[in-house]
Amino acid sequence: MIFLRSLGFLLAQVLLTPPYAVFALATAPLAPLVRFRLITSWSRTMIWLARIILHIDYRVVGVENLPRTPAIILSKHQSAWETLAFQIIFPPQVLVVKRELLWIPFFGWGLALASPIPIDRGRGVRALRRMEELGRRRLAQGFWIAIFPEGTRVKPGQRGQYHLGGAWLAVRCGAPVVPVAHNAGLVWGRKAFLKKPGTVTVEIGAPIDSRQHTPQSLNSAVEEWIEERMLVLCPKT
Repeated sequence: MIFLRSLGFLLAQVLLTPPYAVFALATAPLAPLVRFRLITSWSRTMIWLARIILHIDYRVVGVENLPRTPAIILSKHQSAWETLAFQIIFPPQVLVVKRELLWIPFFGWGLALASPIPIDRGRGVRALRRMEELGRRRLAQGFWIAIFPEGTRVKPGQRGQYHLGGAWLAVRCGAPVVPVAHNAGLVWGRKAFLKKPGTVTVEIGAPIDSRQHTPQSLNSAVEEWIEERMLVLCPKT
């Protein structure tokens, strides 16, 4: 049954993504926030299909912690699920992504029009300066910014290196940071075709004032909170 559900979900993605990409291209003349709300209807559709076909639901703890002003989300990264669900759970936000993702047919086209912050990791300091420039612009436009400090998807129970980029951007922009922990990887694995039914728990921590930190101390505070919550959300067996 899990195989058939996973296959059905994949087929639905393959059928729906191309027309959504064409729709995304048609939104190009619109204002960024309007364009975002229209384009992310694809993410909403995917999460709805995940619930209907895969029987993957979610619950959110700590919604009351969300600040009223645009903030930077620093989150655990386990699967593709959170990149979709965050579009629903949080205020309008943009992702800091690898530039290469924008080159993917259909998916990349829609992503490019959702006002992401693309970076070329091989450019070092130049990449950081570009991230700061675009980050300030997105925050001024009313967007939040979502960043996965570990840089790649990490299996449940494992811990990657928390890179400084997200914390550095928050300190440079003076934006509050919202730490997020979740256990999506238990049902929607990293690069896994088979997806298991279950309920994902997303925990939102209290916002951290980046103005009171250096990038290093902020990064450490975020890592400490997230990994402490992960011990509960993804206990080692």
